[in-house]
Amino acid sequence: MRKLALNDEILLSIDKPARYIGGEVNMVVKDPSQVDIRFCMCFPDVYEIGMSHLGMQILYDMFNRREDIYCERVYSPWTDLDRIMRERDIPLFALESQDPVRDFDFLGITLQYEMCYTNILQVLDLSKIPLHACDRSEKDPFVIGGGPCAYNPEPLADFFDLFYIGEGETVYYQLMDLYKEWKSSKKTRKEFLEMAAEVPGIYVPSFYEVSYKEDGTIADFVPVNPHAKKKIVKEIVVCPDDATYIEKPLVPFIKVTQDRVVLEIQRGCIRGCRFCQAGNVYRPLREHSLEYLKDYASKMLESTGHDEISLSSLSSSDYTHLEGLVNFLIDEFQNKGVNISLPSLRIDAFSLDVMSKVQDVKKSSLTFAPEAGSQRMRNVINKGLTEEAILTGAAEAFRGGWNRVKLYFMLGLPGETTEDIEGIALLSEKVAETYYDEVPKEKRQGKVQVTASSSFFVPKPFTPFQWAPMCTKEEFLDKANTVRAKFREMLNYKSLRYNWHEADLTVLESVFARGDRKTAALLEEAYQNGALYDSWSECFQNDIWMKAFETCGLSLDFYTTRKREIDEIFPWDFIDAGVSKEFLKREWQNAAKETVTPNCRQKCSGCGAMRWKGGVCFEDKN
Repeated sequence: MRKLALNDEILLSIDKPARYIGGEVNMVVKDPSQVDIRFCMCFPDVYEIGMSHLGMQILYDMFNRREDIYCERVYSPWTDLDRIMRERDIPLFALESQDPVRDFDFLGITLQYEMCYTNILQVLDLSKIPLHACDRSEKDPFVIGGGPCAYNPEPLADFFDLFYIGEGETVYYQLMDLYKEWKSSKKTRKEFLEMAAEVPGIYVPSFYEVSYKEDGTIADFVPVNPHAKKKIVKEIVVCPDDATYIEKPLVPFIKVTQDRVVLEIQRGCIRGCRFCQAGNVYRPLREHSLEYLKDYASKMLESTGHDEISLSSLSSSDYTHLEGLVNFLIDEFQNKGVNISLPSLRIDAFSLDVMSKVQDVKKSSLTFAPEAGSQRMRNVINKGLTEEAILTGAAEAFRGGWNRVKLYFMLGLPGETTEDIEGIALLSEKVAETYYDEVPKEKRQGKVQVTASSSFFVPKPFTPFQWAPMCTKEEFLDKANTVRAKFREMLNYKSLRYNWHEADLTVLESVFARGDRKTAALLEEAYQNGALYDSWSECFQNDIWMKAFETCGLSLDFYTTRKREIDEIFPWDFIDAGVSKEFLKREWQNAAKETVTPNCRQKCSGCGAMRWKGGVCFEDKN
């Protein structure tokens, strides 16, 4: 019988104690004394968010298939428990064994979004692991980071021993085998890092030095250890069917953000949107076979008892066997009370036909992501979506019984004009008009509801827009107010809603998205002064961050609004993410010319991903 790390008094005094007790359905139980490696997997946010993350479930399952590894989990304690743990000197613990995180061999932290970075320091701090990698001893676990934000690991370089760049299924076992060899050899901590540095995709930040020019930009970035690679090439699973998937996903006791079975149907994307980091770093598009997906869908639904399955992809409509998969799920599971969720669909006649089979159209809303209000800006960002296609899709949906539509846009895109941003209101109005034009009065399900939401554009590494200046907070809010004013002029204003993201938070996200090693001091300063759970509106304190900029002598504008020269060395240039910098430069220039680049199935654009000899690059050659 496990002894819980928190006593009943504490559990009864905090919100949602089930976050901290483990014991969920399909939780793996092993004897820690009978394994060679203990790996604690961390999602640095609250349990409900972390339990919904697919990548962590995949690695948890993968590690625990090996008898010599016990993979456990830890999430960021919510603010109520954080305070109690500090007051009572309770070390942070893993859910499965309830043992202190510091007792593990590895602490693996998934880096999903920049605004969780202070939570990473919270996890280290509460675990009593020194924040700085250089201060850790042989008694401390090795701290390794991975995930999309690892494509620019530099703002976190001081706090991590190593980073895994790319998809986790390829070389993690090799790294674990090296650790076993090192552990039995009694070599130093540095010697293990030297062994790890020679593994493909592994980056050890302490083995590199950065020098800067007088203007603050990078002069050089060089390895200073003979085991360190000059270029870190991302790891990818070339043939997805060769990788194992989750047979028995964890099932939480409490409601989490995505309380359903998640079936990943493909990785990557063919579309080439110029703002999208995922669409670039996950190239090339690679599909799972239909038989593989049928098998895992059946196993996961049976092992969890979930009543919903979601198909995960950056663009589900581009999956070649979508019709066959959906028909299988309907035939096999819909009569058993299983709902089918289809996010990331392009709204066309086929998609609507599929959704009408799996959704109650009276309850659900449809989502379009035009991203920009004008066709000119959609060409700039290479969205590949025309106004005609949007309105045709809306008309099909309204005739099919839907009367609620969500539209997603971005503000602050490179080269944006007032006319472009007012187009958000105009396009929303046209969608509303389409409902009244296409649906006879006697067949309408009440009034149409069109909700437009805009996030603020953040330039990301490994995108054509990595050179783009960012707007200031004031500019973002001015743009949002311009859109809101335009909405009020619309004839169908009462059927329209408009909302936008927080500008302060977006500006800070941009700092860490393109930040260098100097921003580590900023992060630590803000954390020490109370910054935590920055992605949560109720917790975010912008004044702490602005004071940290002053204390650290860093310029907000340097990281946000400054124009990047085309030949500038970026903090992430030592990483090979698959897309060449020459390709990204061409796309940056194409954006300026408002030139649309065909998607990968229409024509190869020479991005560099063909070198992996798989996926969409070779579909016609098989």
